[in-house]
Amino acid sequence: MAEITREDLRAAVAAGHVTEAQASRLIVLADTRAGQRGAMGAEDEPFELFKGFAEIFVSVGLVILISGIVGVSALLGDPGAIMLFWAAVCWAFAFYFTRRRRMVLPSIVLVTSYAMALAGVGVWMVGKALDLESTFTGAALSVLAIIGVGLIVWYRVFRLPFTMFLLGLTGLAAVMVLTRSVNPGTDLGHLADAFDLRNGSGLAMGTLIFGALAFVAGLWFDMRDPHRLGRNSASAFWLHLLAAPALVNTVALTFYNMGPGAGYWLLALALAGITVLALIIDRRSFLTAGIGYLAFLVSLVARQGGDLSWPWVLVVLGLFLTALGAFWTGLRARLMRGLPEFPGKHRLPPYAE
Repeated sequence: MAEITREDLRAAVAAGHVTEAQASRLIVLADTRAGQRGAMGAEDEPFELFKGFAEIFVSVGLVILISGIVGVSALLGDPGAIMLFWAAVCWAFAFYFTRRRRMVLPSIVLVTSYAMALAGVGVWMVGKALDLESTFTGAALSVLAIIGVGLIVWYRVFRLPFTMFLLGLTGLAAVMVLTRSVNPGTDLGHLADAFDLRNGSGLAMGTLIFGALAFVAGLWFDMRDPHRLGRNSASAFWLHLLAAPALVNTVALTFYNMGPGAGYWLLALALAGITVLALIIDRRSFLTAGIGYLAFLVSLVARQGGDLSWPWVLVVLGLFLTALGAFWTGLRARLMRGLPEFPGKHRLPPYAE
């Protein structure tokens, strides 16, 4: 899609599609965004969890206040009313701290608390209509659907990027419920078997599909904000944090279980592929989450199997990640210059020449 230039805006004003005031505001906004991106170093991948200690202070206060309000209401009403009131309190506070004050950490606290309240509402509503023990799958999916719809509405109203992380977790939980109902004998205590594609595990395939969908969703948000300045980029960040571990979870364990030789070479190739993908989309967070989770999986599975070589694997992964982080910008520039034109390349973050 071609970028809109100042000449396009002047033509739109002449044609009466926008007013001069509106065109001026658009030009100021574009200049501001360009200046913000120019002030950022080439090494930057924007991320903001809180803006200062004031947000931590407010967040602690909100946790205590909401806990107290819920505790007091518990003395006065039935469980369903309590959960609905809890969700309403979070919603009301969000209009001030999220929409008006734009405070990041308090907003995360509020949406997380809201999701917990929705879970309680869902359990209460489904418990009234179904026998939770005899229809666990249906009941669980109904509760997750209530949470998911509520989070979608929250995102539409408050545009909080962290909502995508909670929505993704809800989707992952639904995948696990569905696949466990198909393969009820899956033992999550033995990760090496539960997520091995060679065993025909529905859980392994489900997490792989979820990871791919989360990645596509994150990429869709990223391509709407290639300069990483708005909420679309922040929403993509949280989706990539979910996508990478979900993809690595299945692929890495399947290849690792194949043992030395072909399995380890395939694992190395998969890691190289994930690295190239992360460089192309310019997401250190995607690669960090993937490799960090891979290190956790390898050490956990190796300990379960009595393999004492896992510290050396961590050393190699640590060296690889550290070196890649040190030379990220130059490597990405060479890679992007070497790649031919492909659909969407111009919508990816710019690279150093």
